[in-house]
Amino acid sequence: MQQGASLFDSIKHINEYGQEYWIARELFSILGYKQWRNFEKVIEKAVLSCEATENNVSDHFARTSKMVSLGSGAKREIDDYELSRYACYLIAMNGNPSVQEIALAQTYFAVKTRQQELIENFDNLDENARRLAIRQELKKHNTFLADAAHDAGITTAFDYAVFQNKGYMGLYGGLTAKDIHTRKGLKKNQQILDYMGHEELAANLFRATQTEAKMRRENIKGKEAANKTHFEVGSAVRQTIKDLGGTMPEDLPTPKESIQQLEKKLNQRKTSEKLSNI
Repeated sequence: MQQGASLFDSIKHINEYGQEYWIARELFSILGYKQWRNFEKVIEKAVLSCEATENNVSDHFARTSKMVSLGSGAKREIDDYELSRYACYLIAMNGNPSVQEIALAQTYFAVKTRQQELIENFDNLDENARRLAIRQELKKHNTFLADAAHDAGITTAFDYAVFQNKGYMGLYGGLTAKDIHTRKGLKKNQQILDYMGHEELAANLFRATQTEAKMRRENIKGKEAANKTHFEVGSAVRQTIKDLGGTMPEDLPTPKESIQQLEKKLNQRKTSEKLSNI
């Protein structure tokens, strides 16, 4: 298991209903915070983010308390929280990404949250089902990214191609889309995103979602600033993969079957199952 994932998994709890949660007092030290009051400020920001997305705060941030022993032998009650995965994600995203522990948390909880959004039993899916699920999600978020790029001032097909290449170059250590296409040994009409395994697709999904979010959050304007942002986010995702001990995306294997071939097989199987039930 990757270092960052095992760290956050090691402090995960499961309640009587089989639901996972994290304890804030355990999380804050792992994220590099020295004082609880500073961490509480981040929790407060995360709660506001939760409210802004119209989620029920109490479902994700459950206030609790516990007794701790003091040096004198006396005991004192201290505040704490039971946090959902989504709450941990919001806390990480409201932290300082230049701190390595927080950057690792952002990736871990973002990926886990995204997997849950895709499908509840993601961990039980085989490689092909994971590819289909993430590729579909990536199509949607590439549309959101294109809208953000357009709002920033990227309005022509050529400019958007340059913008996309900047993201790939950041994530793939300087390789452009054409370079990746060549490296995968694809034909002219074959798209690189349709020949990626689920791990490579997930890295690109994270690049797309985080670039769009950063451009919206910081109100990025102008081609140069947009290109710079996409490159920086791609580079940050690459660095995080490195920090987690993962395989660089350009070194991951290229599947033999395209997404279209998988979709065709899936549709044929569904048709066959319907006919067998008639």
